[in-house]
Amino acid sequence: MSARPRRRRSGGDSVAVIGLGRFGGAVAEHLGRLGHSVLGIDEDLALVQAWGERLTHVVQADSTDADALRRLGVNEMSHAVVGIGADIEASVLTVLALSELGVPDIWAKAISPNHGRILERTGAHHVVFPEADMGERVANLVTGKLMDFIEFDDGFAIVRTRTPADAAGRTLAASALRSRFGVTVVAVKRSGRDFAYATPETVPEAGDQLIVAGHTAQVQAFAGL
Repeated sequence: MSARPRRRRSGGDSVAVIGLGRFGGAVAEHLGRLGHSVLGIDEDLALVQAWGERLTHVVQADSTDADALRRLGVNEMSHAVVGIGADIEASVLTVLALSELGVPDIWAKAISPNHGRILERTGAHHVVFPEADMGERVANLVTGKLMDFIEFDDGFAIVRTRTPADAAGRTLAASALRSRFGVTVVAVKRSGRDFAYATPETVPEAGDQLIVAGHTAQVQAFAGL
């Protein structure tokens, strides 16, 4: 075991990432790049050794054991991410242990809706479905109508798409996209220029990129124009 991690770096949060497989490892690495103090935990010694040079602190431990997590100081950390997927029992018991320790912000990976519901009832504050979310994202991007796509839990989405033909060369007020399609153009990006916040007087041209917000079905329909 490595030394007990400090609670936080200057300007960063303290995060325990449990399960250093493909998902957990990627989360841990990016958190480190963002300046956060990351404690990586995995039961697999080979994974611990592989991540030993890439993370601030990496330890081999049984994450289902609340006492073991307490000894590592996980109960003092701001956030925890459970990246365990295939071993559903270990995933659920780890979330339960974190909940018992009072960790204020618990994120957990789920591999099915039932798994996700169990994690929520066990104490996870946020449940993510990496494979399903990425599949939906790719499906929305693969036709080329959407250049980027982010959907929120309440059916609201933000997308990046091209200016539709009937809106090019007209002010947003004149094209009335909001009243016609139920979407809001948030910003416009022209080649060689920075993104600019949109106003009713903004005139997008053909080929411009638009950041558009609205209900998922509406922004998808708008992008299909």
